[in-house]
Amino acid sequence: MTEMTGNAEKNRPLARRTALGLAATAVAAAPLAVLPAEASAASGGPPPVRRLRAKSEIGRIRLSWESDPYRPFVDHYAVYGSKTAGFKIGPDTLIAKTVYSSFPHDRMGGNRQDWRYRIVVVDAAGNRSRPSAEVSGHSTESVIVSGKPIATVGSFDHKSLEMALAPNLSAQYSTKFPNGVDYTFGTSKPENDWSYIQPGPSDAWAGNKPSRATFRFALDAVPAAETWLAIWLLDTHASLAGAVTLAVNGTQISEVQLERGASRGSLEGDATVPGTTLKPSYVELALPASAFKTGENVLTIDKKIGSWHVYDALGIFTR
Repeated sequence: MTEMTGNAEKNRPLARRTALGLAATAVAAAPLAVLPAEASAASGGPPPVRRLRAKSEIGRIRLSWESDPYRPFVDHYAVYGSKTAGFKIGPDTLIAKTVYSSFPHDRMGGNRQDWRYRIVVVDAAGNRSRPSAEVSGHSTESVIVSGKPIATVGSFDHKSLEMALAPNLSAQYSTKFPNGVDYTFGTSKPENDWSYIQPGPSDAWAGNKPSRATFRFALDAVPAAETWLAIWLLDTHASLAGAVTLAVNGTQISEVQLERGASRGSLEGDATVPGTTLKPSYVELALPASAFKTGENVLTIDKKIGSWHVYDALGIFTR
């Protein structure tokens, strides 16, 4: 390919995804030049987004907004955020760039976090809109913070590195766990006895069959307080995340559809690394007291639908 020359070629705006350095996904943003709101308005930039909203979720705040992406053609949306009300738009407050009209601000951990956000529209010619009105939002506090642990495996830290076969030895799953994982809290060890990855029937590398993870824990008495299950996932398959069936002592509690991930968790084990594409997700739900008994209790996680998921941590809590 010949090298472009001439001022016209040099000034030609980059293609939408070339400018972003991504393939239709939101990524952590690098600093970029920021025009003051007044200068953006005077330059005839695109109209700002409308109805910016923030939804509270465990470990993240999910933003969404409305806009006119083709009048003019929108190259991307710049997402700005701060924990301080009335914050200024600038490189220090730029969180991400995305081609979508939504963005999950994630990896916040189990504690509640409060944030403020504004969005700037950047069109294909590089013109910038006025910043949107500011919206506030907060993440939801996890049961791992508000509750008292009864039994856990792994650390709730957006990493799978402390678990067996992590971060990328999934091909050894069938040899290491021919009958699935069977883990007893108090005696088993995560690095030996709990696989970082649980396959599904869509995974040829694990025999194209369902799998079961069994988690055993003892109770001196059935808890009087509400009992919760927390499953933090580091990543899931991007198109075949599938579902898990949860049961306690043989009684089915729920079938949970898992969120689609980035398909990198089978190879990478740390979602705290800057720029990672891993997509953590969270399953937390109350369990019925009637499902428990004094003595040994057994939680089973069956993967009967879809492909693999990768664990961050799992635990039973009261609150």
